[in-house]
Amino acid sequence: MLDAVRGFYENHNANVHRAVHTLSQEATALYENAREKIKKFINAQDSAEIVFVRGTTEAINLVAYSWGLRNLKSGDEVLVSLMEHHSNIVPWEILSKINGFRIQYAKVNSDGTLNYEDYESKFTSKTRLACLGHVSNVSGVINDVKRIGKVAHEHGALMLVDAAQSVPHMPVDVKYLDVDFLAFSGHKMLAPTGIGVLYGQKELLEQLAPFQGGGEMIREVSFSQEQNRSSISWNELPWKFEAGTPNICGAIGLMEAVNYLERLGMAEVLQHEKALTEYALKRMQECSNVMVYGPSDLQLKCGIVPFNVDGLSSHDVALLCDNYGIMLRSGFHCAQPLHQIFKLQSSARASFYVYNTTEEIDRFVDVLKEIANA
Repeated sequence: MLDAVRGFYENHNANVHRAVHTLSQEATALYENAREKIKKFINAQDSAEIVFVRGTTEAINLVAYSWGLRNLKSGDEVLVSLMEHHSNIVPWEILSKINGFRIQYAKVNSDGTLNYEDYESKFTSKTRLACLGHVSNVSGVINDVKRIGKVAHEHGALMLVDAAQSVPHMPVDVKYLDVDFLAFSGHKMLAPTGIGVLYGQKELLEQLAPFQGGGEMIREVSFSQEQNRSSISWNELPWKFEAGTPNICGAIGLMEAVNYLERLGMAEVLQHEKALTEYALKRMQECSNVMVYGPSDLQLKCGIVPFNVDGLSSHDVALLCDNYGIMLRSGFHCAQPLHQIFKLQSSARASFYVYNTTEEIDRFVDVLKEIANA
């Protein structure tokens, strides 16, 4: 991936879709090849359904302001689960204050799993959109977004999936899931920061107005001196949502990261993470004064283990582990409502990916024992 990014800057560095010279043509080909690669990776129908953004947060905001701002009104409802990352809560809260629609929050069980009965019971004729994270970034719980999407469609609502924690870690097929929008980030899957993807069904994206205005997203801007007025027409999909100079090297880096993950096999990636998670949970049972959260059934989750050490804040645990070269996330993980359900001020989080090993977990547990028994 690093070589691909460096190769772009050394050999093909130019803007895309803007010029006929050689470097621009080469950059454009690489950029659009990246889009085609992502299309195949998530099994989208058309490369026009792949919009490059800065990350999952921008992708969800794009849906909020391109679709929600124009389609949600007073009396409408949006469903959101209480395990969502703030990126899938805050845009809807902001927009609800503007448009006057209502947000319905679905319950989460005490073990961090989604309360499907409560979520499904909240669908009504007023529901316009259902939002759900595919995998919780706190507990690693895998949600059945296909099930919720089916109920959403039965009620005439759209389905938006935050796939930031699923696309990097397991096979994701948007045709199989039958969702309307799906968002994910490159930096969670070995790609550079500042690149992400919004997948949207083509017929939906065609109906939406652009999220931002500027270069690239327009087909034509003309001006009538007689009427003292300009006339603007939007570019075709997906470029009408990619205003300005895009993150070209980020897309190229994401393409190379996907190439690597495909060589590993996404089913194998998930199997590796589940094996590490099972091993970690077993070893962490040896640690006194350590509380682990989330479901015990490994079929319901992937490679994330939230925990706390009695008598220490999560930040203390993370700082102490960092002294030994062990990196943990600590705090709310941008999911404060879920921590309120767990009745926690915060938590530490161990998370695994393709590069982690059981030897690293052994070292982590040794340090954790020392911290917990100090």
